[in-house]
Amino acid sequence: MHALVEQFGQIDIYLFDQLLRGRIQPGMRILDAGCGDGRNLTYLLRVAREERYDIFGADSDPRAIAALRRLSELAGSGMPASNFRVEPVEDMSFPDAFADVVLSSAVLHFASGDGQFNAMLLGMWRVLKPGGLLFCRLASSIGIEQQIKRIAGRRFLLPDGSERYLVDAALLTELTEQLSAQLADPIKTTVVQDQRSMTTWVLRKNV
Repeated sequence: MHALVEQFGQIDIYLFDQLLRGRIQPGMRILDAGCGDGRNLTYLLRVAREERYDIFGADSDPRAIAALRRLSELAGSGMPASNFRVEPVEDMSFPDAFADVVLSSAVLHFASGDGQFNAMLLGMWRVLKPGGLLFCRLASSIGIEQQIKRIAGRRFLLPDGSERYLVDAALLTELTEQLSAQLADPIKTTVVQDQRSMTTWVLRKNV
């Protein structure tokens, strides 16, 4: 068990599924938007040299980026520290059509409202190459509609005491259409003991 944790870190199990299915391939450029300390990048950083991955990350927390830079160095990834940038997801400095895969795990639900949510989503979509994959894991109201309390707009109080911006299936379907994207997978949701609901939304950007 320890060896698995050392190799893969605390990777999101649904992102691990994308790896197993071959959607993240050697030679790709991967950008983790809202990367935190890099828990979803541990494996990719470890194999970056051998499999020619090009790894990037952005997060507004300087401490998180400092931790990710240390992780990258310890993993022997060969990635320069400048690949990991202190900047918000909605205002990333990476150029348009930059990455083959953009990761967004537990990020979008921290939006303060519709404006920030849309800005973050469009920021991630902008840097994704045509044909690229956007992997999102975010809180939703799906399956817990009767357990949540609206604060304002799409901000809700969850039974676990946290406040989140919550999407639903209708909104995700509408956003998929607005982006002229294709669902790479059906929308999948996990309800955790009626306390919170996490949805996986994976899009393919049309060429």
